[in-house]
Amino acid sequence: MTEAYPTPAVEMRGIVKRFPGVVANDRVSLSVSAGEIHALLGENGAGKSTLMNVLCGRYQQDEGQILLRSRDTGVPQLVNIRSPHDAFDLGIGMVHQHFMLVPTQTVAENVILGLGQPRFVLRMGQVEEAVMDLSRQYGLHVDPGAYIWQISVGEQQRVEILKMLYRGADVLILDEPTAVLTPQESEELGHTLRRMADEGKSIIFITHKLDEVTAFSDRVTVLRDGKNIATLATADTDKAELARLMVGRDVLFRLDRAEIEGEGGDTYGTAILGVQNVQALNDKGLPALRGVSLEVCSGQILGIAGVAGNGQRELAEVITGLRPVAGGQVLVRGQDLTDHSPADFIRTGVSHIPGDRLGVGLAGNLPLSDNLIMKAYRRHPLSSGPFLLRNAIEEFTERLIGIFQIAAPSPVTPVRMLSGGNLQKTILAREITAGQSFSQDQASLLIAMHPTRGLDVGATESVHRTLLEQRAQGAAILLISEDLDELLALADRIAVIFEGEIMDTVAAANADLEHLGLLMAGERRQTEPGLED
Repeated sequence: MTEAYPTPAVEMRGIVKRFPGVVANDRVSLSVSAGEIHALLGENGAGKSTLMNVLCGRYQQDEGQILLRSRDTGVPQLVNIRSPHDAFDLGIGMVHQHFMLVPTQTVAENVILGLGQPRFVLRMGQVEEAVMDLSRQYGLHVDPGAYIWQISVGEQQRVEILKMLYRGADVLILDEPTAVLTPQESEELGHTLRRMADEGKSIIFITHKLDEVTAFSDRVTVLRDGKNIATLATADTDKAELARLMVGRDVLFRLDRAEIEGEGGDTYGTAILGVQNVQALNDKGLPALRGVSLEVCSGQILGIAGVAGNGQRELAEVITGLRPVAGGQVLVRGQDLTDHSPADFIRTGVSHIPGDRLGVGLAGNLPLSDNLIMKAYRRHPLSSGPFLLRNAIEEFTERLIGIFQIAAPSPVTPVRMLSGGNLQKTILAREITAGQSFSQDQASLLIAMHPTRGLDVGATESVHRTLLEQRAQGAAILLISEDLDELLALADRIAVIFEGEIMDTVAAANADLEHLGLLMAGERRQTEPGLED
């Protein structure tokens, strides 16, 4: 412990948590004081979530101790946390990345859901008043009488925090707290966490994002391979050192992006994807896309920025043949593919990296080799008529594993056993190879949706490098991401989508984070007539 944090409010000593064949936490120790914001940083699979699930009662440790400062005496006491209910009673609450809210209930109803009091008579007016008082105290502005489905994602996160505060949490754990927030909402969250810490609460947040660490935390603990690598004062370290501690090597945060010169000296080549006034419905039959128009050229990355749920998924599905079009046109190299089948899009050289790796992008129980040949198995040299050629498939698989550096025990390992980064490399290998094969001598089109979501800095660097290599080879890439830093690092132009409409398109080199955040929140750009980027 440093002198700045002499007395821990919560201390985990030598925590060991085993799962079949895996030691998720290997004698990990963590100490967090009252009034401290403590970041828990690490790669995917480093053991961050497991450690916090032990603290909040979802798991029980196999070895180790947890000490919690007594509310009565202030003296640390050994505690046995057997369930989330036990954790609540001890003043420990966790805000999960995927919110645990009931959409058809109000904010106030969600806040008291699951509590033992009141037992017989609900006085919702009093509950709403208490929630309003808490929201004012911590700057978590939300209408207690509003239904969850009526409020924004950022407001839903505030409700989750209010739930913990209403229950009297002294130790608050947040899992990937900025994943679904605009830059302005992230900044507001930082102020809220600081206000809570200033009142003596202990804040722990799980992350693999270095920007969150430097922006929010007082100290940071780095986990790697289930072990505690270091605990540092945030002011005494930097992103480069933290990345090195996370992955065990130096990491490049921004890769060189060459300027691509098209025909006639144009910055970009010919138009590969044209989306003209496209309209589409969501799964509930409600408008999801409202007249979207955009163009992606060869050698260009067009980024789509927006808060989750504003039509990004529907856009990706429309331009890969997975969702019908209610109006407008989708053109690939001038060919009208509106409402064509996914197979037609594939045959035209359109590749798709879906947002859900295992649910949509891969067949988890099938071996790596089968997942890699999914788009190529019908064609020479992998098949001859109705027969698959096993030797050719083995050679093809080994080649892709080598080129894309996929770390797997063997080609027949079920793909669900791979890490998040290797799952994404598998999809990239299959989609890029198929796109180039079907496009032949023409530029391929790659639709990449959240390609680095949930990946650590090492895996993110690898995916970014692959996308820029494809751009350099002339591919047209539509990059859909909620990570503005990623879009600014990779995209040539950025289009902001809000409630199914394109609010504005700006050159990435001239983009302003504050302006992009306002567009993501639905504020259209105010310009003088005739002025453009």
